[in-house]
Amino acid sequence: MYDYTTLDVKSKHGVLHVVLNRPDVYNAFNEQVIEELTECFTRIPQNESHCVVLTGNGRHFCAGADLGWMQKVASYTKEENSEDSRKMALMFETIDRCPKPVIGRVNGSAFGGGVGLTAVCDYVVCSEKAHFAFSEINLGIVPAVISTYVLPKIGISRGRALFLSGERFTAHDAVAMGLVHTVCPAEELDRVCEEKVEILRSSGPRAMAAVKEMMRKWSALPREEYARYTTELIASLRASEEGKEGISAFLEKRRPVWR
Repeated sequence: MYDYTTLDVKSKHGVLHVVLNRPDVYNAFNEQVIEELTECFTRIPQNESHCVVLTGNGRHFCAGADLGWMQKVASYTKEENSEDSRKMALMFETIDRCPKPVIGRVNGSAFGGGVGLTAVCDYVVCSEKAHFAFSEINLGIVPAVISTYVLPKIGISRGRALFLSGERFTAHDAVAMGLVHTVCPAEELDRVCEEKVEILRSSGPRAMAAVKEMMRKWSALPREEYARYTTELIASLRASEEGKEGISAFLEKRRPVWR
């Protein structure tokens, strides 16, 4: 089912591992990576996994745009560039809208679009050796598409400073600004990710999907409309099979059985 050229995708113990697999170019994007990530995350809602771990092979998480691809798009017309950008935007949107929790296992540095990949993860565990940068400005372009997901996490003030300068920042800086949640030695990444997965196993799958949708509604709907939406949401979840199982399990002091 998951047979890709630029990705290594495997399911293990209810966790789907999506691994960027171009270590020779630091897992940089090109057209094929964008197409395969989009296709992969389009399929994930039908997958039986409880959550997803997104990471990279080799020393780096993702170096952003592949230089060969950038050289090619430099010769595109404006219309061709618009179509190319639309495909990239669809990739980030598809990952962001994944109804299952996405854990970012940032095994090394992330630049440009790689920071965008970090931003669309729900929880990010990062190697203490990793560095980040919005390096687009050094190429005479801007982090336009990824700003949709980056700015809500790091804020306008940091966005203005870092987008304009392109300067590097550390994993601990990324925690301080809300882009990353946990920093650990590289050799402990798997252990920390597994701990997070175990925590997520206690959460209802439908409820987790509802949380992700609720976060999007919060920033999109007027306050009164959002209040009406949340009222209906909690009523629906309480009446659902999953909600009833969760409440029963709590009252009976047992682990819930999720379907």
